[in-house]
Amino acid sequence: MKYQSAYHQTLNSVKPSNVVMKTSTLLLLATIFLYGCSSNAPQAVAPAPPALPVATVISGTKTTYQEYPAAIEGTVNVEVRPQVSGALDKVFVDEGAFVKAGQPIFKINEQPYRAALNNALAAQHAAEAALINAQLEVERLSPLVQNKVISEFQLKSAKATALAAKANIEQAKANVSTASINLGYTLIKAPVSGYIGRLQKKRGSLVSPTDIEALTQLSDVHDVHVYFALGEKDFINFKEQYPGQNLNEKIKHLPAVKLLLADNTEYSRDGKIDVIDGQFDKTTGAITVRAKFPNPQGLLRSGNTGRIRLSLLHANTLIVPQSATIEVQDKIFVFALADSNKVQKQAITVIGKTGNDYLVKDGIKAGDQIVLSGLDRLQEGAVIAPQKAAEKVAKN
Repeated sequence: MKYQSAYHQTLNSVKPSNVVMKTSTLLLLATIFLYGCSSNAPQAVAPAPPALPVATVISGTKTTYQEYPAAIEGTVNVEVRPQVSGALDKVFVDEGAFVKAGQPIFKINEQPYRAALNNALAAQHAAEAALINAQLEVERLSPLVQNKVISEFQLKSAKATALAAKANIEQAKANVSTASINLGYTLIKAPVSGYIGRLQKKRGSLVSPTDIEALTQLSDVHDVHVYFALGEKDFINFKEQYPGQNLNEKIKHLPAVKLLLADNTEYSRDGKIDVIDGQFDKTTGAITVRAKFPNPQGLLRSGNTGRIRLSLLHANTLIVPQSATIEVQDKIFVFALADSNKVQKQAITVIGKTGNDYLVKDGIKAGDQIVLSGLDRLQEGAVIAPQKAAEKVAKN
């Protein structure tokens, strides 16, 4: 206000004739006015760097778990098929029943086969009688030949007849054995202990060895085999974890595996990997692995599905919390603390995950400090006020 008052007084005192003097005076007063206004304006203050928690990366030993789809089969899966044709007279078991090895399951009408056995026995008896007659003939002719009453030719012919009779007996016995076997096939017994599957034929049905469908399936599930597949990369990582010169030696050092059932519950007993396939499948690029699980209560059945949970031990690996990372275009980054408290955005290679942590192969090293939170507000080269976190990134 004081500058405005001086400005008006100066204008009143200036004579109209002195134009140059008036103009210079106006410029001078305007400069003084602007300087006075600018000197009263507040000065801008630079913001303080954000205080963010940081932690030191150290190495540790961690175990990760990977899951693979799995198929469950009994240690023995047998198709029960008839070995002779006929009408199904009896069915001794029901679907899903447990049977012991040697227990009768089906009965085929035996009458035709018993009749065949009787015929074979009759033929055997006739052959035996023919042999007796032939031997009697030989005995009768032998002294006559010795006394030269008859020629030796007749005796040789009688002996040949006796030999033929013996051969007929052997053939008859074979026929009896075949008829007896076929008669035994009319009673179908369980080849192994296990559980009966679907009964494809009912009582009264005609059955034959040439039928497309089996009568039923029988599964021995006191132990079960669980099959799953490993990709080539997973298989290489898996076998490098354990000592041994070959796969058989490595299998002996493999840890127990877990089985997750279809409802995501964990099976109560651990399994053991006992077989690894000899070659990779060219179509899928995977190799089949088999684990054996005890099944004393019969809870697992052939045809069940689940997931194998496989543990992998990672020694001297770097562990980084997932919350301390940011993902951009399929790459994972951390902000590492550099000189002058500046941060650098660094890509890391993740080889696994355990809980809420990433297992890191490279991109950082032990001893580096990384920012734990507030990453969405950071830019490359930003300055922060690092605050030591209460816990370290990894623990041995």
